[in-house]
Amino acid sequence: MPGSGVRAERDEETGVAVVTLDRPARHNAIDLAMARELAAVWREFRFDDTIRAVVVAGAGGKAFCTGFDRSAVVPQPASPYSVDDPLLRIGPKANDLWKPVIAAVRGLACGGAFYLLGEAEFLIAAEDAVFFDPHTTYGMVSAYESVYLAMRMPFGEVARTALMGSAERLSARRAHETGLVSEVTAPGDEVPAAVRCAEVIASYPTEAVQGTVRAVWSAKEAVRAVALAQAPHLVALGNLPPERQAELFAARRPGFRLR
Repeated sequence: MPGSGVRAERDEETGVAVVTLDRPARHNAIDLAMARELAAVWREFRFDDTIRAVVVAGAGGKAFCTGFDRSAVVPQPASPYSVDDPLLRIGPKANDLWKPVIAAVRGLACGGAFYLLGEAEFLIAAEDAVFFDPHTTYGMVSAYESVYLAMRMPFGEVARTALMGSAERLSARRAHETGLVSEVTAPGDEVPAAVRCAEVIASYPTEAVQGTVRAVWSAKEAVRAVALAQAPHLVALGNLPPERQAELFAARRPGFRLR
């Protein structure tokens, strides 16, 4: 999509597409237009039989994605039972795409990035990748993010990552040790490594591959669905008002511990 925040490059010979989050000046933070573009890309791939596997990455080298762009305004209904979250539709599974997706992560991956990472089949990360969830620091509930992380990491690691907020960052090495990341590469090699995996997968019969993707997800889908159903209520009840969040964001503590 030229001129947008999302680039999708297709290789019909190998059957692999590379989707790049392309707002490097904003650390690939997702605004409303970009959220719509991501959803449109996944829906388009559902009908494109030339694409059999996908890699998703971030442009610029400094960040995969830093979540939702805080400069974007999302009007909210007055009812505490209704929360409009533009990130709910940015992932492939949310758009009913069951072709395998591999995430290639370099630099920062935090907050709302886990909506997207959580719907990839597996993650490959550069050595300089770091993962964290700052929600609690700024008076916000880590609901969706924690659910997605809990599908991949041990309970204690998820709880620590969510509760420590911006005070700690998870290194690529530690992310690999805890199961969030399947492979660690030299910086700049994460996308080629993901593409190599995608090319292998795309060379197999796509019916068998998509059935396997469904089978893997079905192992935890019931638990995930129940957990995600609770998320909007927890967010509505636990989030501070936006003006208080802004105050905490402006007064954020410098420094963090990398583990």
